[in-house]
Amino acid sequence: MKKTFDISGMTCAACAANIERAVNKLPGTKTCNVSLLTNSMNVEYDENELKTEEIISSIDKIGYGAKEKGEEGKEKNNLSDNSRAENLKNRFIISMAFLIVLMYIAMGPMIGLKVPNVLMTMEGTVSYAFLQFLLALPILYVNRDFYISGFKGLKNFAPNMDSLIFLGSFAALLYGILAIFRMSYALKTGDMNLLMTYRHNLYFESAVMILTLITLGKYFEERSKDKTKDSLKSLMDLVPKMANLVIDGKIITQKASDLKIGDIVLVKPGEKVPTDGIIVEGEGSIDQSLVTGESIPVFKEKGDSVISASINGNSAFKFRVSKNPEDSTISQIVNLVTEANQSKAPIAKLADKISGIFVPTVIIISILTFSIWFLYSKDLEMSLNFAISVLVISCPCALGLATPLSIMVATGESAKNGLLFKDAEILENLHKVDTIMLDKTGTITIGKPKVSDIISNMDEKKFLEIASGLEKNSQHPLSLAITDYAIENKINSLSVNDFKAVTGRGVMGNIQGKKYLAGNINFMAENDLENMALKKKAEELSEDGKTVMYFAEENKIIGLISVIDPPKESSKSALENLKALGYEIVVLTGDNKITARAFKKILNINEIYGELMPQDKNQIIMDYQKRGKKVLMVGDGINDAPSLARADIGMAVGGGTDSAIESSDVVLISKDLSDISKAIKISKATIKNIKENLFWAFFYNALCIPLAAGLFFIPFGIKLNPMIAAEAMSFSSFFVVTNALRLKKINLRKIFNKTYEKNNFTIEEKNIEKKGEDNMKKLLKIEGMSCNHCVSHVKSALESLDGVKSADVSLEKNEAEVSLEKDLKDKVFEKAIEDAGYKVTQINEG
Repeated sequence: MKKTFDISGMTCAACAANIERAVNKLPGTKTCNVSLLTNSMNVEYDENELKTEEIISSIDKIGYGAKEKGEEGKEKNNLSDNSRAENLKNRFIISMAFLIVLMYIAMGPMIGLKVPNVLMTMEGTVSYAFLQFLLALPILYVNRDFYISGFKGLKNFAPNMDSLIFLGSFAALLYGILAIFRMSYALKTGDMNLLMTYRHNLYFESAVMILTLITLGKYFEERSKDKTKDSLKSLMDLVPKMANLVIDGKIITQKASDLKIGDIVLVKPGEKVPTDGIIVEGEGSIDQSLVTGESIPVFKEKGDSVISASINGNSAFKFRVSKNPEDSTISQIVNLVTEANQSKAPIAKLADKISGIFVPTVIIISILTFSIWFLYSKDLEMSLNFAISVLVISCPCALGLATPLSIMVATGESAKNGLLFKDAEILENLHKVDTIMLDKTGTITIGKPKVSDIISNMDEKKFLEIASGLEKNSQHPLSLAITDYAIENKINSLSVNDFKAVTGRGVMGNIQGKKYLAGNINFMAENDLENMALKKKAEELSEDGKTVMYFAEENKIIGLISVIDPPKESSKSALENLKALGYEIVVLTGDNKITARAFKKILNINEIYGELMPQDKNQIIMDYQKRGKKVLMVGDGINDAPSLARADIGMAVGGGTDSAIESSDVVLISKDLSDISKAIKISKATIKNIKENLFWAFFYNALCIPLAAGLFFIPFGIKLNPMIAAEAMSFSSFFVVTNALRLKKINLRKIFNKTYEKNNFTIEEKNIEKKGEDNMKKLLKIEGMSCNHCVSHVKSALESLDGVKSADVSLEKNEAEVSLEKDLKDKVFEKAIEDAGYKVTQINEG
């Protein structure tokens, strides 16, 4: 059984490690992952051996709170993101109000500020110290969470970051209280030297300054963490809250979440589709970019599917709900992104292990620092100063946040571009692949064969009446291509009697008393039919990547029809760029070897294997893996499920379906193969970002702990004040958070003309020469055109630009296709159109 729990009271990576350790000790626990970023825990366990109450109890025992996801909880610390940040903000404001007064009294005389005379006299020394203590109390109270959590951690032998802060602040506070007693004694005995010594060495301001600065750092950290969650929140907000339900011709507005399968919903112009469905009335262009990342709207008509969160264009349509809202595409995306954020990459597990032993190690270092310095100097104040600095500066927050922050930003931004990673480990490992294998049909090609050639000595119409009559009884994709062609050309299919399909060969039947056959060359040979002229022509067509079907009447071949499943417009350029980036490109197909060789030439790829069954694809993948290759398999997620599972990483293109998500590690909602490059790019950028964060976290502690311990005091006179240590600690976490947020700026739209250096995480920009290419094009979406006069203006403005060969402007589509002699920046087009009085809303490669 798997369950998700909300966790309260966590403050650092050591907390997460403590909770994981406690739950993993329980009999029956299989896996346990705690996320500091989302304050949640995923546990897989055997419900026969372990109960939910025992898991919650084990967490309570070590000082934290837990509840099942979705339950109402009463934990004070389990606040929502906004309330946590607001709570920290209020704590800081209150702390600063009292801290300013405290600092004025404690430090004012040193810089010439006036302080009440009664506090400056010998007799007023105890009052001077006691007033500082009273001003410190409100700060201690509003920040008491540090003390409570820190003490619980120590008491339960599970120290965390708050334990370090608690020990540092409490030690300074205790020293101040001791000083008040010593000052009272000195005043009574008349020992003025002792009195003045303690007057100048009070630590109340340090005790509460530490709490105030760390609270400020925590506030900034919480705000920044919220920003990393914006991508996921924005995904959740994509679906409209209300829907127009059609009942008996009447439109009723109701909650989108209440829609059920079979409901008819009206989507007005400009509205979002509330859930997945099939159009039953109307048509129009639908913008799916929010879900699939496709920049150009897709035309949909009756019978076409629509997906949740896509935006309707300028005409209304009705659709029948095919999926309940909780099972819609956008819901699956949100669930997948959430699961990826709650999973842990291998590099994160290493950081967690280090965090688990880090806090106890720091406490030991702090004790040793105090002991060594006190034995060396006999100076209690200086020894305490060094020990407190070590405790305060050694916060493991940066270490714990380094990986999950980057993962959350990366998965959120990926989802907004139609790229879904099943878990964090896949995101980390995708950049390691060196061989990309792809299924052909439906992955590289459009998946819908079309008739390309008709060869026959008969009258073409008569020939097609016979051919479509035979094929209309078959559901084979090639047969559908022929029947669709007949319908488009208004050819009436002849009726067939005694129809029979021969698996893997073809079909046969009687038309108007004569026997007809249709199928491949092997089917013809089995029936002793041959036509050398047509066979030679068929071979020529096959060499062009076309699949040929023969047609025979009685004992002679009467003609052939070739069908081609053409590559998608973006496939060739996408594969060329992947090849240019250093990846070996291999295509796996069930097509005959002649057609396969033709596709290899068309696509200019490394290798293609034809006439493959699913088990054959598996064997090829295994052969490459035995040679040490890391294989990425790309398929449709349904027919290629075994291959997707066998590869090191499986990627479903044009997915978003249940089967695609189940069988693959990465789901690309769009059918554009350029998304493969996008996915690899974000994997590379994420691992680079994580390594930067981890380097900073380790480097920071490696440098600052010796400095705080006074290692540089004797040779260089460098000493770190505890207040500066607290500020430096807060800065380390802030740096890691802001560095992770840089992943939001990755431009996934421009993924080509880049070379990724192997075994190096830097990205080097290089131009990939497009030899012999003189047909560069740009597609501009233009707003503001209303007549042919406008079209002339836009055409003239574009063709006046240096580097533009021609411009084809369409008023109906509100777009312009521009042919270029050389590459021009988007800003050049935008300025030219703006000067003509119109506006460019979108620019894509043609």
